[in-house]
Amino acid sequence: MSGFEPSRRNVLAAGAGGALAAALAARPAAAAPARGPNILWLISEDNNPYIGAYGDPVARTPTIDRLARDGVRYENAFSAAPVCAPSRFALVTGLPAESYGPAEHMRATGELPPDTRTVPEYLRAAGYYTTNNSKTDYNSTIKPKEVWDQTSATAHWRNRPAGAPFYSVFTYMTTHESQIFTAEPGRTRPEDVRVPAYVPDVPAIREDRARYYDLMEKMDGQLAARLAELEADGLAEDTIVFYFGDNGGILPRSKRFCYDSGLRTPLIVRYPRKWAHLAPARPGSVITAPITVSLDLPPTVLELAGMRAPAAMTGTSLTARRRPAYAFGMRNRMGEQYDMVRTARDERFRYIRNYAPHRPYGQHQAYAWQQKGYQAWEQAHLDGELTPVQERFWHEKPAEELYDLHTDPDEIHNLTENPRYQGHLNRLRRALDDHLLSVNDNGFIPEGSPLEGYEASRAPDAYPLRQVLDVAGTAIRRNPHDVARLTRALADDNEVIRYWATSGLLMQKGKAAAPATYALTRILTADPSPHVRIIAAEALARLGGRTEQAVAHLAGTLDDESISIPIRLQALTALTSLGETARPALPAIQRAARSKNGNVHDAALYLSLVLTGEYTPTTPIFGGTPD
Repeated sequence: MSGFEPSRRNVLAAGAGGALAAALAARPAAAAPARGPNILWLISEDNNPYIGAYGDPVARTPTIDRLARDGVRYENAFSAAPVCAPSRFALVTGLPAESYGPAEHMRATGELPPDTRTVPEYLRAAGYYTTNNSKTDYNSTIKPKEVWDQTSATAHWRNRPAGAPFYSVFTYMTTHESQIFTAEPGRTRPEDVRVPAYVPDVPAIREDRARYYDLMEKMDGQLAARLAELEADGLAEDTIVFYFGDNGGILPRSKRFCYDSGLRTPLIVRYPRKWAHLAPARPGSVITAPITVSLDLPPTVLELAGMRAPAAMTGTSLTARRRPAYAFGMRNRMGEQYDMVRTARDERFRYIRNYAPHRPYGQHQAYAWQQKGYQAWEQAHLDGELTPVQERFWHEKPAEELYDLHTDPDEIHNLTENPRYQGHLNRLRRALDDHLLSVNDNGFIPEGSPLEGYEASRAPDAYPLRQVLDVAGTAIRRNPHDVARLTRALADDNEVIRYWATSGLLMQKGKAAAPATYALTRILTADPSPHVRIIAAEALARLGGRTEQAVAHLAGTLDDESISIPIRLQALTALTSLGETARPALPAIQRAARSKNGNVHDAALYLSLVLTGEYTPTTPIFGGTPD
C-alpha cells in the first residue's frame, strides 16, 4: 500500500463509487504528488463585477485588476442560480441542482445517488490535498468533513503533506449581502455611483451602492493578502488562481433575480508561466463566450489536474476549444417565497421565462428586506412616487422577457413583442426547452412531492417532463381559450400534470376560469396531492362562491403541524396572494408566526402584520436562516 498512487484518469473514467472509494481508502497519509498544478479558488460572496478591470470607473480593485492583466478575464460569466446554495451545490458536484430536487430551492436538501462523488473527492483520489475555508452551504446530503481533507476557518494549503499538490478554496464573506445591512460610510461618495433605471434614485439606494464599492475594495485587499501568502511560500509559479463570485450582486433586483444583476459574476483565471500551455488564451485576454461558472469550473479543475470529467457533469471545461452558445440559470423558492424562473443567456441576449407570472417580482423576502434599499423602494411604491419602469417590480410578470444587453444593460426594455427580434426569441426559446429536458429539471415538481429527486423523477412514467412543459407553457400564456384544455388535464393521473393544470386555471385573469369551478371544487375535496389542493383552494378563493371553504382549507393546512414545511409554506403563499380575502385565516396565520421554522415564521409574521395594518417596509420580520 505504501507506494499506491491511483490513476487519475481511470478513477474519473470509471465514474463509479466503488473505484473511487477504494482509491480513497488506499491513499496513504502522504500521497505521492500528482503532476498537475496547484489550484486556488478565491470566491467572493454575492457580487457582480464592480471591478476596474470590467470597466467600472468607481471601483478600487487593484489586486483583481492585476489578476486580469496577468490572466484571462471572462466578460460573460454567470452563476447557475442567483443565490448561493443551489450554485454551491453545482460548484461542489459539477451537477445542476435542478436535476436533484429539491436542491433547486434556497436551503433545501438534494440527495445525491450513492455513486456520485464531489470535486474534492475526485481530486483527493488523485493525490491532491483539498481544503475549504470555510463556507459550505451545499444544499444537499453531502457531509463536508468527509469530502474535504480539511474544511474549517483555519483550512489552508500550508497544512498539506510535504510535496502534495493542493486544491484550496477560500470564500470571502466581506461582500455578502448581510454586510450592507449595517455598513458604515466609507470612501465612496453616494453622488458618484450610478443608479440603474429600475430602482428609484433615492438616498438609501445611493448609500447602499456606495457602501458596496467600499466592501469590494476591502475584499480586494484580502485577496492581495492571500496571494502574498502564495508568493511567500514560493508557490505562485506552480498554482493556477481562479477568482470569481458565487452569484450576482446583492443590491435590489440583483440577488435572487434572474437578470444579469443577479447572475453575472466576475471570473478571472491566472495561469503561471509553467502552466501557460493549459490556458485557453494569452495573459490579458478577454473571452466573451457565455460561461456558467458553477457548472463549468468543476470539469475545468479536474481536467487541469489531468483527469477526464465524469459524463454526468454538464458543464464545459474552460480549456475546451469550443464553448457552448448559452449559459442557463434558474430560481425556485427563495427563502419563504415561491417563484419559478428559467433563463438562457448568449453573448448578447437574455431570455427569461416566468413560470409564476401571477406573482409579483417584489414578493416580500424577510432577509433581503433588512437592506435599506428595499425598504426605500417599497416605501416609494406605497407613496406612488415611482416611474412606470420602477413600479413594475411590484406587479405581476409577463410570461416571457427578452433583453438586448448591448443596448439595454439594465434589462428594462422587453423585446418579446418586437417583430425585429422574433428570430432571437424563438432561438432562445428552443435552447431553453432543450436544456430543461436535458437536465430533467425537477423545478416543475412541487416542493415536498415524493416525485422529487434524481432517481424518483427518472422512474418510468413518474415525471413526463415533455408533457409537463406543454401544460406549464399553456398555463403561463394565460389565454382564456385554454381553460377547457386545462380543465381536462385536471383528470390526469400524474400529480405534476394536475398541479400545472390547476396553476393554469389559477393564473387566468378575472372570471375566465369560472367554467372550471366544479372541477376545481372536486380537486379541493378529493385530489390525493396536498400541493394540488392548495392551488385549487387559491383559485376558488379568487373566483368567489367557494371562498369560505377554500380559505378554511388553507388555514387548516397551515395549522396542521404534522404536514411538511414546504406544504405549509405553499399554503402561506396562497393566503398572501389573496390579500384581504385571507382575513378569516388570520388566527391560523398568527399561530404560524410563532413557528420555530424560520421560513414559516417570516412568511406568517409578514402576512399577519399586513392583515392587521401594522406592516411597514422597515418592520423587522426576519427570524430565519441567512441567505
